[in-house]
Amino acid sequence: MAATKTVPRRTTGKTRLETVEEEPETARLVVPVDPGRDHIQGPLAASLTLVEYGDYQCPYCGAAYPEVKKVQKQLGYKLRFAFRNFPLTRIHEHALNAAETAEAANVQGKFWEMHDFLYEHQGTLGDPNVALGFAKKLGLDTQKFQHDLSQHTHQSRIKEDFNGGVRSGVNGTPTFYVNGLRHEGAATAKELVKALEAK
Repeated sequence: MAATKTVPRRTTGKTRLETVEEEPETARLVVPVDPGRDHIQGPLAASLTLVEYGDYQCPYCGAAYPEVKKVQKQLGYKLRFAFRNFPLTRIHEHALNAAETAEAANVQGKFWEMHDFLYEHQGTLGDPNVALGFAKKLGLDTQKFQHDLSQHTHQSRIKEDFNGGVRSGVNGTPTFYVNGLRHEGAATAKELVKALEAK
């Protein structure tokens, strides 16, 4: 007579680990979006909010960049998108400088132009002359721009972004928050739109 293998019955109740009444703190955006400080595209009073913690040198962020553009195009005025710096300096040697470059452009009113340029030219991040050339094209005061970079004028702001991300449970890039909750799905337009519209 063949021995029968006993298979433990799966209970329908949740295990202790699964019975979380609320989202764990690390799954929530701890620092709320602040129109006075954050880099935001879209109406400030939009019904949907997407926040990205990103690193300009991260290849995954580079791949997510056009996906975010698709989300913005698809959702239009219903979406506000905020970008926050999360340079992974231990693995990306040019990430911090790139973030400083975007912030130096920000004080002259050209954050999003530089943000897009950096993602579209990831392969040139090690060459400061490329970003400087673009700063000239944007009509920036290049003396101030270079001064801000050489003096690391905006490093404290980048650290604030980074520390806020750590408090929210960010440990890699890109990390997205959909209406205040961390997005656990793929960083694709399809998945992001689905998550945004489900909230």
